[in-house]
Amino acid sequence: MRKLLAFLMVMSLSVVAFGVAAYGDDDGEERGTIADLVVATAEEGEFTILLAAVLAADEAVLEALADPDGEFTVFAPTDAAFADLIEEMGEEEFNEALEDPEFLAEILFYHVVPGVAKSEDVLALLEASPEGFSVQTAQGQYVDVTADEDGVYVDDAALVLDMLDIMADNGVIHVIDTVIFPEFRTIAEIVVDAASDEDEPQFTLLLTAVLAADEAVLEALSDEEAALTVFAPVDAAFEALGDTLTAVLEDTELLTTILLYHALDGVVYSYDVVELLEANDGMFMVEMLDGSEAVVSVTEDGIFINEAQIVITDIEAYNGVIHVIDAVILPPMGE
Repeated sequence: MRKLLAFLMVMSLSVVAFGVAAYGDDDGEERGTIADLVVATAEEGEFTILLAAVLAADEAVLEALADPDGEFTVFAPTDAAFADLIEEMGEEEFNEALEDPEFLAEILFYHVVPGVAKSEDVLALLEASPEGFSVQTAQGQYVDVTADEDGVYVDDAALVLDMLDIMADNGVIHVIDTVIFPEFRTIAEIVVDAASDEDEPQFTLLLTAVLAADEAVLEALSDEEAALTVFAPVDAAFEALGDTLTAVLEDTELLTTILLYHALDGVVYSYDVVELLEANDGMFMVEMLDGSEAVVSVTEDGIFINEAQIVITDIEAYNGVIHVIDAVILPPMGE
């Protein structure tokens, strides 16, 4: 899983919205939009598969890249990057993807960041945050930008250093050597996969609880149209309940209420939590899916929801985000 960050790193991890830099020719000559440059470059023998994907995707992709008033940073995969993907997926499966405009749009918009960031801006951000930073894409999920002695990376794609800062009238293109993907698994699928991991299984007891609860819980976590924030207890958190866990697992109504108390409507990233804590003197209330409230607070030890510390943040899912906590939290009872 990507973005499994120790929560205490949140304070030093930069989350940026790219600001608008100067772009276009220094003499003010127009260069055309990003879409124009992709077409021109494809005619010269590069970006040919990227262009095919853009033309096959939902028309919103081409409209965005062709918008003269737009301000975008595009991470454009080379033809070789797409060739590697075709080899990995198989030509038949790749061609099927080309026939799914909405699926293609999700992938392509994951390569687009609103705002304009030249390579010098990216390097400045990396200098300020050597461990890397995250930035939200036009698709909605975040990409991680990191660097090591070998280069600069967007997720697991390396920037092609001699193909940076391709300037357009509506932004900039940086070329990358790998096609990157957003997370397409739902929260439910991530929990199942984590519990099924042969080497380091996690969320096994959470999965047991979800399956024992009212089916509405699993339906919510599986809903691709949902936008949820889930606070997922580690296995040790459930084990700490001792004999109480067995009793709770046998009480479907109580178990369902407890699980719904670990989720809220809306996607709240760790960056949002930090901002809310700063704006509310270190504490704020959130309404959980069961209808009752929980307290989010910060101490010198970390950030907590009720008595549970948030230990891992921002595990992105197609329908929301998961934060891992070290204790099971219980809703107010008898109110």
